[in-house]
Amino acid sequence: MATVHFGRLLGPVGFARTVAIKRLHPQFAKDPEFVSMFLDEARLAARIQHPNVVSTLDVVAAQGELFLVLEYVAGESLARLARRAWSSGRGIPPAIATAIISGALHGLHAAHEAKNEHGGPLGLVHRDVSPQNILVGRDGAARVLDFGVAKATGRFHTTKDSNIKGKLPYMSPEQLRGKDLDRTTDVYAAAVVLWETLTGERLFKRDDQPAILDAVLHDPVLPPSSFVPEIPEAVDALVMRGLDRDASRRFQTAREFALALERAIPPALASDVGDWVDAVAGEILVHRAEQIADLESSSSDISNVEDMMATIRHDVPHVESSQVTNVATSSPTKPPPYDKRRGVVAGAIGVVAALVVVAFVFLVGGRMTAARPSPPPPTAAVEIAPVSVPVAYPPPPPTARIDEPAPPPVASAPVRPPPFIPKPKPSAKPETTNCTPPFKIGPDGEKVYKRECIQ
Repeated sequence: MATVHFGRLLGPVGFARTVAIKRLHPQFAKDPEFVSMFLDEARLAARIQHPNVVSTLDVVAAQGELFLVLEYVAGESLARLARRAWSSGRGIPPAIATAIISGALHGLHAAHEAKNEHGGPLGLVHRDVSPQNILVGRDGAARVLDFGVAKATGRFHTTKDSNIKGKLPYMSPEQLRGKDLDRTTDVYAAAVVLWETLTGERLFKRDDQPAILDAVLHDPVLPPSSFVPEIPEAVDALVMRGLDRDASRRFQTAREFALALERAIPPALASDVGDWVDAVAGEILVHRAEQIADLESSSSDISNVEDMMATIRHDVPHVESSQVTNVATSSPTKPPPYDKRRGVVAGAIGVVAALVVVAFVFLVGGRMTAARPSPPPPTAAVEIAPVSVPVAYPPPPPTARIDEPAPPPVASAPVRPPPFIPKPKPSAKPETTNCTPPFKIGPDGEKVYKRECIQ
């Protein structure tokens, strides 16, 4: 229902990131059922935050198409790695197999434990655990991907009774019978993947789908040591427990299965797993890294959506056959959807911040006004300005016009002079005052200024 591409996520101030773009085929983008499945995948995967699950970053709708923006992982699918390792005669070391499958089991457990926005359990079941949906990175971590057919509470899309979702060789018996599913269904599928990883064989390899269905339901299952004698009995026991057709006798959680596997065969270090990935698929990964470097260097030339849709680069690691489209843009006139949302959020934050500042100013201003009994006396440099600037000076008299400046201050203005320079009354100075000199010598020899000579 979709193709996966390389892409570049471009943002402001030079931000850029290589991502994987899952693109719903145009013929399915017009089908409400497929659109619901696609949006469900994005919504459910976004609720899972775990290093062993491929992260979902965004959903983009452009030109009538839907895109799912995913974390890009430099690595290969377990299906391709196992095929190359066993075809070359090297096989997969048990410690490497343990590290990969236990990592995938921890990721599945995180998916099973995921909760919705209200804190309630999603009841998520992947339903399509397979080597194609386990991605092993050069960093040594295994990641689960593709929740497109996952079962969960509150899905927009529900599977019809006559439809079976997933790959037949990895489906549990109860899944094939159409019964209610829980997390033990994914435990069964993971046990099938572990069996095949340890042996290099297909557990249910038949010529057609009816034969596969019958084998899953009825054929006896041999332990892995029947094909690889070096496998310990303890590993046989836990693999066969995971493959039990009675769901109540399996491991009840993926984490329980992972811990039991890690005790039976201590997993290899992440660095050792990364080195193994390079040894098995090094030339492919080097070539892909060169293609990504070319994509990154050319992403600055993308200026609009038409250019983005037309740029084809290379296929991605976890898709058997695909193309690469650069769906990022640095155009300032057509920002990608995530930039628009950032703008809306930033605008909302700015409005809220402005309202808080205004409220604070009014609150503080009101308190200061209430606490101040009377305005302080103005300094000598203060002048009464035109009434067109009322925020800085007192308002004009009632008779003043709005478009004219207030009259200049007069002697009778209500502006009080500083107390240390009293304003003399013209009539208080006698005509015969002798102010030469303006002081006299007191009894103690000090100068005493004459009151009538003080201006």
